Amino acid sequence: MKEYHFYGWQTAVVPAVTEEFPGIYSPQALYDALRGVWCRQTCAPRMRQDWSGENPTMGQCSITAFLAQDIFGGRVYGILRPGGNYHCYNAVGDVVFDLTSEQFGDEILCYRDNPEQFREEHFRKEEKWKRYLYLREALLRRTMLPLSDKLNGFRESFVQTI
Repeated sequence: MKEYHFYGWQTAVVPAVTEEFPGIYSPQALYDALRGVWCRQTCAPRMRQDWSGENPTMGQCSITAFLAQDIFGGRVYGILRPGGNYHCYNAVGDVVFDLTSEQFGDEILCYRDNPEQFREEHFRKEEKWKRYLYLREALLRRTMLPLSDKLNGFRESFVQTI
């Protein structure tokens, strides 16, 4: 079994409630796909100076959590952070997972008794709405690639390992 480092990955056994994103059948599969989609453009503007390919989850929490909600249902909750912003994560029934928890390194976050977050509130910020749409469209493009394109990508990465 592949090992992940995001919070809750071991128990994140949650089926997709939509077939809109082919191949995204679990939070782990979503994480794998998003690793190739998260970028400086999808990062929160106030955190872009800290974003890097080594820390791709930096500044991606709310747009990722709401996209995960689109795919798996459930609710989005927020952990109050210094400065008054909320770090968003997902809960589907009793299953809690945070696809962007790696941005905090070894810091331990509390995933209990946090307020629910609503997209209507978060997406009042036009820049956040645009980042969410960009992330969603990029994920759609990534999951909708024709099989021949996916195989070409596999072939290229395979040849590089030889």
